[in-house]
Parts: sequence; structure tokens; C-alpha cells
Amino acid sequence: MILSTGLACSILVGGFILLVILRVPVAFALGIATIPIVALDIRLTPFIIIDRMFQSYNSFILLAVPFFLLAANLMNSGKITNKLIDLARVLTGWMPGGLGHVNVSVSMLFAGISGSSTADAAGCGKILIPAMIEEGYDRRFAVAITACSAVMGVIIPPSILMIVWGGVMQVSVGALFLAGAVPGFLIGFSLMATVYGFAKVYNYPITLKPSFGAIWTAFRGAALAMLTPVFVIYGIVAGIVTPTESAIIAAAYSLFLGLVVYRTVKPKDVGPILYETGRFASISLFAIGTASVFGWLLAYYNVPRLIITFMTDMDFGMIGTCLVIAFLFLFFGLFIDAIPTIIILGTVLLPVATAAGIPPVVFAIIGIISLAFGLVTPPYGLCLLISASIGEINVVKVMREVAIILVPMLLILLLVILFPQIALWLPNTLMPNAFN
Repeated sequence: MILSTGLACSILVGGFILLVILRVPVAFALGIATIPIVALDIRLTPFIIIDRMFQSYNSFILLAVPFFLLAANLMNSGKITNKLIDLARVLTGWMPGGLGHVNVSVSMLFAGISGSSTADAAGCGKILIPAMIEEGYDRRFAVAITACSAVMGVIIPPSILMIVWGGVMQVSVGALFLAGAVPGFLIGFSLMATVYGFAKVYNYPITLKPSFGAIWTAFRGAALAMLTPVFVIYGIVAGIVTPTESAIIAAAYSLFLGLVVYRTVKPKDVGPILYETGRFASISLFAIGTASVFGWLLAYYNVPRLIITFMTDMDFGMIGTCLVIAFLFLFFGLFIDAIPTIIILGTVLLPVATAAGIPPVVFAIIGIISLAFGLVTPPYGLCLLISASIGEINVVKVMREVAIILVPMLLILLLVILFPQIALWLPNTLMPNAFN
């Protein structure tokens, strides 16, 4: 038989939702949901599905994902995160709520190195959450600010999500990196303003008033680590290296710092680090394959065209379409990992954004920021789950603080929608021919 668009879409989406409710891992749920379609429609064969999966993996740019994960794991295992925390402490510890500001600022620093929010939540959280609780901060606030600040890991460049987005949507990764910088730092500053408000209300302490010697020592200790984003971002923007090559450089440089410079990584530690990196990377890459098949089937049955027709008939305009896109990414981010969502929802909404006149880079930044917030919102909320586990507290008890902290972050997203030049200014200035 030949399936209609409505029936095929119902089977795909309904099957996927049912499998997620039954707690089947998302990557497997996406693949299993396609089986009934292939079995029922005589135009499709298993070989077509296998070929689509292979085509999704046959991408040089996606090799950057495991290497950036490796760089993040090496930074955490090599105690390089501690040096970033020392630097953040002397830069922001003098303000009311000092350790809260340290938490936010070290996430901004770590985001410029790792490209991974979960690595940020795990690496920084293990140190800062116990330290904040010991200094008298409310456990709920310590967990909430750690989880929320970790989302900057995929917004401030380099970003694994931006690499995946660029590879899937054929958008310049360098332009995406530049476009994420200003919104990412605005989110960081909004978080620091929120910490200041909490500190004034709950009388949280100042951590320290550093001397010039302490500032110099912290800068000297973290300087080599802070060269990583310079290598990565400058190399891509200047056209010297590809995103994949920059990820390899970041991983090799992190290994060099850990083994030779700081000597905090032993040769015997390299094997377990590589194993953990491979394990996490395989999960992400398998999800890319199954999500690509799922998204291709939606396109095969003309679902994107129907959505374009509907949105055009509704006449939302550019701003209205941006708001709808942000809402859809925020909603999907509640339940699904960001990478499969980019491949499924992003590819479906790309023609919608194009029809509404939304620049591809702005569409990407709206989608990535919205998906980043999904890392701290249940039931998925991976950064929140990691932070709550470190803080030894139930996720439900943290939700009030998370909701309060998310409000100014959502306002930054709204600003990007209303004033897209916030995202476009840097790529417009430094890479004028790369983002159209």
C-alpha cells in the first residue's frame, strides 16, 4: 500500500511518542518508529533507510563532535577546570554572592573550551556545588545556578550543537560561532544579575577580595587553558582550519596540557578517558543516524510543505514566525535531546524560516538557545539531573529556583528575536560573506 501524508505522520509521531512514554531511549525510539512505515509502504525498503543513516554519518564535520567531547573530558580529568575556577574566583568573588558569580563566570570560561553543557555541569558542579553549600548557600540555589549556567556551554562558541547544525543545515560553522558569542555573554551577564539579586535577598557572602598577586597567579595558571578558544575560534573564522580540524587541535592541546604542562593526567588515565569519550560520542552519533531517517521520512511525506502552507496562511510575519519557532524548540527540548531535535525539527522548520525571511544564522541561534534551555527543564533536563545528583537533592525541589533563574535567560532569547542584529553583528563584521 501507499501511505498518505496524514497516516504516515500519525504513525511516525504517534509511535515515537508512545515509545518515549514507555521509556525507550530516544535514539532507539526514533529508529523503531520508522519500522511500521517501511513495512507498510511498498515504495520504501530497509536498504533505503540504511542508506539514509549512512549518508548522515558520512560527514567530515561530524567528526568534530567526539573530539570536542574528548577535549572537555581531558579538561575535567586533568584538573584544568580548577584553574578556570581559580581565575573566576579572583574576577568575580568580590561581589555579593561571590561563589554564585564564580559559578556563572567559570561556566562562561569553560564554554569557550569544551562546547559541551553536560561536561560543564559535571566538571564544575562537582567542585562548586559542595563549596557553595559549605559557605552557607541554599542547596537548591547552588544546584539551580550550576545547571542554568551550564547551558552556556552550547551557546558560547565553540559549540557541539552549532557544529551539528552547520553540518545538517549547510550553514557556516564559523558564522554560527560568532553569532552565538554576544547572546551567550548576555545570558551570562543576566545570570550574574540574578545571582546578585539572590545574594541581596538571602545575604549570601562575598568570597574574597583578591590581591594583585592572587589575580596574577590565577591568570598565569589559567592562561594556557584560555588559549584553547583562541586556537579553535580564530582558526575557523580565519579559514585556517575546518571545525573538525579545530576540534582535533583542541583535544591534542588539552592532552598536552594535562600530560606535559600541568602533569595532572597520567598515561594510565588516557585509556579510560578515551573510553568514556567514545561511549558518550557513540550515543550522540547513533541518535544522529536514527533522527536523520526520521526527519527524511517526514520530508518524504511532505510534512514540511504542509507546515509552510499553514504558517503562510496564518501570516505570522517574521517576528511571529520566530516566536513560534522558539516555542517549538523549547517544547521539543523538554522531551528530546538537542541533537535529534536539530535534525528532525530543524530541517522541517528551515523552509518555514526561509519563507518568512529569517536569516539562516538567526534561525540557528534561536533554535540552539531554545534547545539549550531544555537542558534544565524536566523531564529531559540533563544538566539539571546531573547537578541535582551532585547536590544530592530531588529535582522537583529545585524547580522554583530554576524557574526564577530562567526568566532573564528567556528575556535574552526574546531580545535576539526582536533584534536579530544581536546575533548578526559579529558574523556581519568578521565574516560578511559566510552567513547568507
